[in-house]
Amino acid sequence: MHNKLHRDIGLVGLTFVAVSGIIGSGWLFAPLLAVQHAGPAALIAWVIGGVAMLLLALTFAEISAMLPVPGGVARVPLFSHGNLVCTMMGWSGWIGYTTQAPIEVEAMLRYLAPHADWLYRSGPGSDLSLAGIGVAMGFLALFVVINAFGVKFFAYVNSAITWAKIAIPMVLVVTLLATRLEVSNFTDHGGFAPFGWAGVLSAVSSGGVIFSFIGFRHAVDMAGEVRNPGFNIPAALILSVFICFIIYGGLQFAFIGALEPSALVNGWGRLTLSSEFGPLGAVASALGLLWLVSLLNVGAVAGPMGGALVATGSCARIGFALAENGLFPKIIATLSARGVPLSALLMNLAIAVLTFVLLPFEEVVKLNESAIMLSFVVGPVAVVALRYILPGARRPITLPAVHVIACAAFVIATLIIHWSGWETVWRLGLCLILGGILFATYARKRITGTPDYREAAWLWPYFGGVGLISALGSFGGAGILQGGVDTLLMAVLSIGVFVHAISCRLTPEKFRIYMSDEIMLEHDIGGRGVTRIAQSTRHEH
Repeated sequence: MHNKLHRDIGLVGLTFVAVSGIIGSGWLFAPLLAVQHAGPAALIAWVIGGVAMLLLALTFAEISAMLPVPGGVARVPLFSHGNLVCTMMGWSGWIGYTTQAPIEVEAMLRYLAPHADWLYRSGPGSDLSLAGIGVAMGFLALFVVINAFGVKFFAYVNSAITWAKIAIPMVLVVTLLATRLEVSNFTDHGGFAPFGWAGVLSAVSSGGVIFSFIGFRHAVDMAGEVRNPGFNIPAALILSVFICFIIYGGLQFAFIGALEPSALVNGWGRLTLSSEFGPLGAVASALGLLWLVSLLNVGAVAGPMGGALVATGSCARIGFALAENGLFPKIIATLSARGVPLSALLMNLAIAVLTFVLLPFEEVVKLNESAIMLSFVVGPVAVVALRYILPGARRPITLPAVHVIACAAFVIATLIIHWSGWETVWRLGLCLILGGILFATYARKRITGTPDYREAAWLWPYFGGVGLISALGSFGGAGILQGGVDTLLMAVLSIGVFVHAISCRLTPEKFRIYMSDEIMLEHDIGGRGVTRIAQSTRHEH
């Protein structure tokens, strides 16, 4: 008797999973970083970033609505490009999510430190004390326990936290606008766009705007436990990006309007504001809104708390999928009586604890950034490949001009990797080498059939090209490629690789093999999305 997945997450719960993944601790600093690069034109940067990430989310929306499988990014590529691509993308995503919870817990402790200085040996930024490590371990264990009680309880707790994560920034926006709105800040001090379009694009990339939206994909990873996935998954992805765009845009507008004009005498690029709770806390303090500073304190802790909770759940689903792929032992793919991959939760907890104890915080952050970025390229490639493999399948959402949207999204995903910097890219390379070694020495013996080398042929020019351009580029590289040349070359590379990747898609014969295996898995764990796809396309093959 197999335990089953419980499809207990509705539209609100899934939307809040994505929102909680997007809004972590960075929202307190995002408005300052953006205006330092673009001035008031940072508002345009948020529009560009939101639209760009929406394109990326739409590709995942079509796939996940059609194939609502647990583990999302670690499972969907199996049906478009086979076991090798699937394993490499899933491995990268798992590394990123495994390090996400420790990062968010560390952020929580840093915001709690002013009220509990015993958490650190000599203040925030230094090493955690033994007591601080104990508190961190307690939080990590708490997130595992919440997830272990089942996806319905997890969604309930996360929704409660996310309401606070939405309400606190919006209260801040309304209060700042009602207290001070210096209209001259939008036109003086160099004008609306003091650094021109170059500044706007710099805010999107180096200013962190694009990175502020990347957490939406948690909704994809929970797809196997969603009610009415054909509607709820795409709706949740679109709603989450829109909600967070409103929050970020509102914070940016209110922040610019609330600044004292004298703070801008040296220009936007040299604007500095210091506070325990970031530039927004500094602005609130300057306006005498001490109650708002206290509210920011709550928001500063709630942000990473929700992010850690969601990352813990998503990571377990990816671990479950990787066990099904053959990369992890089969026991990791077992479900508890509550329909939760408990073995994966416990394995990830052990690794998170080791991460806290053995690795410096800065290294954990860099490892997280490098690992999590790559898996974003899956959506754009898979959505077009599956159009060829399953031309007649019922799709709850069908993207118009899918080739154009997917190609643009693939370019965006690649630029996100590039803009994260050479320090991130070379670490990503190391992660992929390790994943390749694990595949060759362990997973290869446990997969169905032979490794899908032909279908993975596009990865090698992609990895090599991204690595070379990044190494020579202006985002932490040698600086040989300047003035946007590196970004242009990366875009050209992306278009070429995208076309090649589509041509490397699975053959119908291989697709049927993987589909049959997935139907058997669904029968065991209580899924039904892939079974419906198989039934709707049986006449094609």
